[in-house]
Formats: sequence, C-alpha cells, structure tokens
Amino acid sequence: MNKPLDAKLFSRLFDMNLRPSDWHKDAVIYQIYPRSFQDSNDDGVGDIPGITQRLDYLKDLGVDTIWLSPFFKSPMKDFGYDVSDYCDVDPLFGTLADFDHMVQQAHARGLRVVIDQVLSHTSDQHPWFVESRSSRNNPKAHWYVWADAQPDGSPPNNWLSIFGGSGWQWDTRRKQYYLHNFLAEQPDLNFHEPEVQDALLATMKFWLDRGVDGFRLDTVNYYFHSQGLENNPPNADMLARPALQRSHNVYDHQSHQFDKSQPENLVWLSRMRTLCNEYNAILLGEIGCDRQIERMLEYTSGSDRLHTAYSFALMASEFSADYIRNTVQPFVPKQHDTWPCWALANHDVKRLASRWTHSGEAPQAALEAFAVMQMTLPGTPCLYQGDELGLTEAELKFEDLVDPPGITFWPEYKGRDGCRTPMVWDSTDVQAGFSTVKPWLPVAPEHLPKAVKEQVNQTDSLLAFYQKLLRWRAANSVCRLGEFTFTGAHPQVLEYTKTLGDRVLTVQINLSEKPASLTTPKVGELVIGEASDVLQAWGYRLFCN
Repeated sequence: MNKPLDAKLFSRLFDMNLRPSDWHKDAVIYQIYPRSFQDSNDDGVGDIPGITQRLDYLKDLGVDTIWLSPFFKSPMKDFGYDVSDYCDVDPLFGTLADFDHMVQQAHARGLRVVIDQVLSHTSDQHPWFVESRSSRNNPKAHWYVWADAQPDGSPPNNWLSIFGGSGWQWDTRRKQYYLHNFLAEQPDLNFHEPEVQDALLATMKFWLDRGVDGFRLDTVNYYFHSQGLENNPPNADMLARPALQRSHNVYDHQSHQFDKSQPENLVWLSRMRTLCNEYNAILLGEIGCDRQIERMLEYTSGSDRLHTAYSFALMASEFSADYIRNTVQPFVPKQHDTWPCWALANHDVKRLASRWTHSGEAPQAALEAFAVMQMTLPGTPCLYQGDELGLTEAELKFEDLVDPPGITFWPEYKGRDGCRTPMVWDSTDVQAGFSTVKPWLPVAPEHLPKAVKEQVNQTDSLLAFYQKLLRWRAANSVCRLGEFTFTGAHPQVLEYTKTLGDRVLTVQINLSEKPASLTTPKVGELVIGEASDVLQAWGYRLFCN
C-alpha cells in the first residue's frame, strides 16, 4: 500500500473507453497462466514481460479481455495462490513497472486486463498472519479463523482441507487451531472481522487505480464460515455409491454446509461491487460447491453482486447434449436478471481435448463444435490458454510433478500439472519458443505439432477456426446478447435460438460420434457449418437472418 501511482501514468492506463456499460456481456475472456505463457528472461518461468510480448497474438486471436492468474509476491507453495503481499509483483514475474507497461500495451490494443484476487486466504508468511499468530490479543488477532482444541486435543470440528486431511492446523504459539481450506500454509481470513474486509477492499483499489479492468475472484463462495463451527454432515450422494467408487478425496465425502457459501457472503459481494462500480470494472467469480449452478444464479442475480461467475459444471467429464441442456436451463428463465460465464477448461482441470472425448483425444471437429457451443451459449465465454490450439493433457512422470494435490493423491489423481505445461509457440525452437532453458514443467512433446507457428498459416487449423469464430461473434450482437431459447429434443443434438429484435440465430450442434438428421431452420441463411440436413459426427451449423 506504499506504492502510489503517478497521476500521469494513471491517465494513460485508465481508459474508460474500454469499459462501456455491461461490457462483460460482450467480452471473450482468455485466461493466462503466467508461469507457462512466455518466459522473457530465460529462467524457465513465464513472466509479465513475456505476456506483453504475446499481446499481438491475443489480439489476432480475437479475444478482448485477458485474465492473469496470480503474479503477486508469494512463497509459491501453491504457485501464487498463497499471497504474501497483495500490492506487489513477485520478482519471479517481474516488477510493478512491468505490470504497468503490460496494462498500457494491452489497452493500446483494445485488450482489457482482469487479475486474480485470492481473498479467502493468504500465505502463512503474509505480515497479517505473522502478527495474528504472535498472540491472542494483538491488533490482528482475529483477522484469521482461530479456534480452541476440543478437550482431547483434536481439531474444533470435522472440516476438511481440499488438499487432504483436516482443515485445521495446530499453532504452538497461540495454542489454538487455525482454519485452512487448502494447504496449511494458506490460512483462511476471518471475513466476520470488518477490518479484514476494509483491508482487502484497499488492496483491490490499489490495482483499480493502476488501470486493471476487473477481478477474477478465486473461491468466491469460501469467504465466510459459520461462526458456530458446526460439523459438516456427510454427502448423501457420495455415501450411496459403493465404497470403491467414491471420490479419492475425502473432502468430497462431506456436504459443506458450514465451512463455505454462508449467507453473509452476499453483503461482502455487494461491498466489492460498489467499489468496482466506481471504475466500471467487473467481478468474475469462481464457484466450487455441490450446488454450483444454484450458487451461480444467486451470486450474479441483480445489480449488486457479481457481474458474472463460472463454476466447474462444464469442466466435468460429461458433455452430452442432455447434460449441457440441463446445466444451462436454470439460467434461461432468469437471463434478464443474471449472467453466467462458461469456462470449458482452466488451470485446475484436465485439458478439454483430453476430457471431452471417447478416444483419449478429441478430434478437431469435436473441438470446433465445443468452441461453437461456448461462443453461442448465453453468457460470457472464458478460454484457457492453449485450448485454441487443441492442446491435450500432458502426461508427466511422477518425478516431474510439482502440484501438491497431485503428489499427495498420486496415482489415482495426478494433479493439475498436466494442464499447466508451457505454451508451444514454435515446434522448431528450443523449448517450443517458451524459453531457452529447461522450464519449470517440461514441454509436452505431443504438443509440438500443435504449436502456434504450425497452425497460424493453415486455413483449416483449429487456431484459424477460433480466429474466424471470434471475429464472427464480435460482429454479431444477436450472438452475444440475443434472447436465448432451447429448441428441439434430439438426444444427440444441442439446439437453441437467440433473438434480438428481428434477428434470429439458430444453433445446431451434434455432440456425438454418430450422424444426426435434422430439419433445416425456416429463418436465416447458413453462416457457419454444414449445409446438409444430416449433421455428421461433431457437426454444427448456424443460421442467421
């Protein structure tokens, strides 16, 4: 908080022309995992200057908003999601000056910049936690979730950590437990403490004043816990399965009624929204829970909560037409009051090309069909770096793993490293053009034929398809903003219309490996896809008047 921004620099960065009213509804977001995007200083780790080098690629791709995963100062126990200073750049990624330059260059190209905000917890090396754990009566003693042991010395309740084991860690100095939903090195902040909220709002304002266009809010439903510390009940659905078919992670064996998604969270969302409204910046929330669709609706309802939110609903292994319809349908009757974001992949899940497939790797036709769906569903699409290239989940050796849950749960769960390997820019260059030295994760050899340089000049490549599709979407408001209605009931085909004024867009996508016979829509001309009434495997077609 001791790094004020020069007024002249502020005037260059803060470009309100990029933030018309409700701009998130027109946006296509592209997630960048900085460690793996572009290394500019030959240390094997991607960085902010590397992102700046690749802004023209993103502009040519057709996205208009980039989301940067954490780049703040951190001990990197969870690769930046354990923040030790919310208001500075970790030297691994560059400097504040590098960040300011990147934002300036992005804005000059018409690209907005959204940054990750990891507010539910900090690093155990954050000065706030260092002070909080020093005694029970210091000024920040209640800034984290502390609780006494039970009489037998066991944790206060049965809450669990997503990364394995109890969600409570004993601290010998305070002789109390502190809560951590993730690693023990990631203590949870106590949002019931008003000073915590005020401090976090100040850190958000710091970045807004530097010109960022919004925030992606990590674990947005984890902020508040029940102050009664009640035990979570068992997950009835999980218990109904045979023992060997239950989740490898016991965290999934609980119904998380008391450790997250508390009603007080809505008031806090409103406070963040009020701040962001002053800058016309957006709030994009990440929601993870058993009732994720219900929570997305709740958290984006009205004009005083999140602008938009995504969940893991479309990052599961299921991708049938029925599954997509059932997932999206709850938003249809409320589409004027809420706004979803649809991500098919990110840095936490198996790569799309390896997950939505019956054969180990989805064919290009299928990846095109998925892209058409993502770009035409109601809401804001969010791409993950490399999906436009068709990158598959990298197969890594155990000794190459660095992700804590992957190491903990191997081999049943291999962690998130397979979707975080470096971008492949040039198959003929050392380390695929990502770096000149050995990267923090190995470049996947199977990715080399899919490198940007291999695809950029091929008119029939997946990258070329994404470029054409995104240009078409940007030019068609009916695609972005039209009234959405599901039509048809073909078991293989996802079919819907979007209507804006007298314009009608009809979308038909065959989400299967078998041909499907369909009736040609009566309104509009074919603008994308096949002309035949028989959609081939993974076929798609769009009609618009």
